[in-house]
Amino acid sequence: MAKPNYAFAKRQKELAKLQKKEEKQKRKAEANSGGDAPPQEAQTQPENKTPG
Repeated sequence: MAKPNYAFAKRQKELAKLQKKEEKQKRKAEANSGGDAPPQEAQTQPENKTPG
């Protein structure tokens, strides 16, 4: 039976934590610079559909 690779699991956990931290900083920066602007997903316009 194979032994668990604890170093790999630890590294994956650290990477996930780092990524989460970067995303949080990015959201914070957008909120500070954008003011009351909604998030990027909410700013997209629906497609103009012409009848016919």
